[in-house]
Amino acid sequence: MKHIHFIVNPVSGSGNQLINKKFLNKFFDEADYVVTIKNSDYKKHAKTLTKLSIAEGAHIIVACGGDGTINEVASCLVNTNIPLGIIPLGSGNGLASNLKIPKRVEHAIALIKTAPVKKIDVGCINEHYFFSNTGIGIDAQVIRHYENSNERKLISYLKSSLKALKNIKYKNKITVEVNGETIQTYPFLVFISNSNEMGYKISLTPTASLQDGLLDVLIVSKMSRLKSLYFGFLILLKKPHLIKEAKYYQSKEIRIRQENKSVYESQIDGEFFNIASDAITISLLEKSLHVIY
Repeated sequence: MKHIHFIVNPVSGSGNQLINKKFLNKFFDEADYVVTIKNSDYKKHAKTLTKLSIAEGAHIIVACGGDGTINEVASCLVNTNIPLGIIPLGSGNGLASNLKIPKRVEHAIALIKTAPVKKIDVGCINEHYFFSNTGIGIDAQVIRHYENSNERKLISYLKSSLKALKNIKYKNKITVEVNGETIQTYPFLVFISNSNEMGYKISLTPTASLQDGLLDVLIVSKMSRLKSLYFGFLILLKKPHLIKEAKYYQSKEIRIRQENKSVYESQIDGEFFNIASDAITISLLEKSLHVIY
């Protein structure tokens, strides 16, 4: 008898989710499964619910939501033997897309029942885990504006991107240490990725892999607004490294320091975070999360 717990964000995507006991009983025979459903009601609630499910002896824990919900659930499962299942209900669904988990709920459930469990790498920025990507610079500002908007659609993401570009300021000089090299720059973007997709099929690191034991790092220095629009065009072509302001690395660890400020405005798996610290260390935990896909 398998105990399978579903952590559901009821407002993900359209907010009209079908994940309830009656619906799930169509797929999980009571002779083989004990199904438990928990709804998260606020930010970080999914973490609390996942920890409770672990204490209750869940054999499988399924995150039902967008990348933020998946991050909260998965963060509790790092370095455990409990596999993560995913039902992508968000707008971007970057990690699920990278893992080729279908958006249709019925198909995602079928995968949970039949697919193998595999290990993937996990990123860590100070004490926070990330599974797709993290960054400081323009991407964090885009996410900040996106979270403040009332829509969860691609058009809202594009509007947020234009707003972030319009308001961008290069006030803080940073120092990045990667692969023995020290880079000092006023950053447009410092993007560290574990996967090859951000969501909406957009990618800054198209060759990144969840299983190669490396983080992909893209550092883009200060540039004009006109050049930044060209950079946006290159992102659509999946060739962001072609501008001279961009430097690309693969590494197991990156360190970042900034002058005159001890708070980093960042994004972690598509959620805006303020990280209060003098420095940031970003590292990789190889094959430390079990995922069904």
